[in-house]
Amino acid sequence: MTGPLHTFFAADHDCLDALLRRALAGTGPIDLELFGAFRVGLLRHIGMEEKVLFAVAREARGGTPLALAERLRVDHGAIVALLVPTPTRALVDQLLSVLGPHNRREEQEGGIYAAADEAIGPVAGARLAGALRDFPEPPLKPYNDAPAVLKHIDENLELSRRQWR
Repeated sequence: MTGPLHTFFAADHDCLDALLRRALAGTGPIDLELFGAFRVGLLRHIGMEEKVLFAVAREARGGTPLALAERLRVDHGAIVALLVPTPTRALVDQLLSVLGPHNRREEQEGGIYAAADEAIGPVAGARLAGALRDFPEPPLKPYNDAPAVLKHIDENLELSRRQWR
């Protein structure tokens, strides 16, 4: 049985996946308006995990963080870095190479959402999921295609991949 936090975050994954599929539909250029909605939604999702879920779960566990939290934070660094430059199909392929396994680790049996539901409990988890519906969208900066950004992406991707070997 999945708890309220697992249900909430998995449903958000599904919405984000649908947005990305629509942005990538066809063989032409990426729909930048739809990708922009995906980008802001994904950054909001990561913010909910980083700023709320991980912190509340750690507090519920008497200060002990969830087992996968730090590794997922490293993934978040790679994911966020991949959202900085103007999206291309090659860049999205790199994003999906991190995002797909990352989401599975969060949603799988024994994943971070199940651990958070267990730590926080069903009643408090349901209240938290309800409150997260009002979590604000982050402010977005314009895309940045500077060479330093691409170097930062490579470094973050390597860190993410190395930790799961």
